[in-house]
Amino acid sequence: MPRKKKSEKEKELTIVDAARIALTDYLGVSSVETMLVLSDEPLREIGLTFFQVGKELAHEVFYCEIKPRRVNGEEPPEQIALLMQEVDVVVAPTSKSITHTNARREATKLGVRIATMPGITQDTMIRCLSADAEKILKTTENVAKHLQNVSTIRVTTALGTDITLPVKGRNVIKSTGILRNIGEYGNLPSGEVYLAPWEKQSNGVIVFDGSIAGLGKLKHPVKVTVEDGYGVDFEGDEEAKMLYDLLKEIGHEAFAIGEFGIGTNYKAIITGSILEDEKVLGTIHIAFGNNQTMGGKIKAKGHIDGIVTKPNVYFDDKLIMKEGKLLI
Repeated sequence: MPRKKKSEKEKELTIVDAARIALTDYLGVSSVETMLVLSDEPLREIGLTFFQVGKELAHEVFYCEIKPRRVNGEEPPEQIALLMQEVDVVVAPTSKSITHTNARREATKLGVRIATMPGITQDTMIRCLSADAEKILKTTENVAKHLQNVSTIRVTTALGTDITLPVKGRNVIKSTGILRNIGEYGNLPSGEVYLAPWEKQSNGVIVFDGSIAGLGKLKHPVKVTVEDGYGVDFEGDEEAKMLYDLLKEIGHEAFAIGEFGIGTNYKAIITGSILEDEKVLGTIHIAFGNNQTMGGKIKAKGHIDGIVTKPNVYFDDKLIMKEGKLLI
């Protein structure tokens, strides 16, 4: 008996399919727009895929390749920053994130739509862009709604995390990956809710056990003691020292707690790539360093996220996540 043919929905996506979904469904690139693909050598294949698909969709598309940055949040060259301001859409599959850079902020002010994809892999593109965008949108909206008007976030875990982050009055940001309006920006793929805790006020202990940007998937937990908004003590195996050295290289303000976020993408898994890891449903992430993009005041030359799995999360006195399961 002949095999039944798979329907279009059942067919596995290719990298070209995923790029086309990104540019059409999420970014809404049109035939009257100009587009810049910004990449670097490690992500060249993905960058060139976006370039090829972009040629079918946009009026003009440019491909530019830069040297890989050292850390997330490091500025691209000045010439590239200026070029970003001259197009309608920027797609940035780069080794390190340009989300928290002045280049991104200045282009956004001029109305450029920007999708950043730091460290993205073909597997992440295919898996996460095949997700039901409406489902991610609903989860993101729900978490953001409950975070509005919260004064304090507390996170605990069985591994020893117990940290309190004051957030009253801080802007709650919803990142769904849908970037169709003038001046919108964010990661793609996405699925998270995040904000900037008040500077110099977070206290407690964080035990990262998922991954850390720049270090990848963790073999051993990394324990960070936080006092008055700064990481002051780093314990664990070699990864704890690697994190400390990475922050020290950036400068003193890199040790400041800059972000709290909750993942809302049900297709995302821990891979070692922070782009996907921080979107995993059932995890939270806390970042050190620059948070100007989200309304904070920390001007560090880097932004380093770390993932905590199976957390208990309290919005004020309400438990909204228990061991990684959303209760709202």
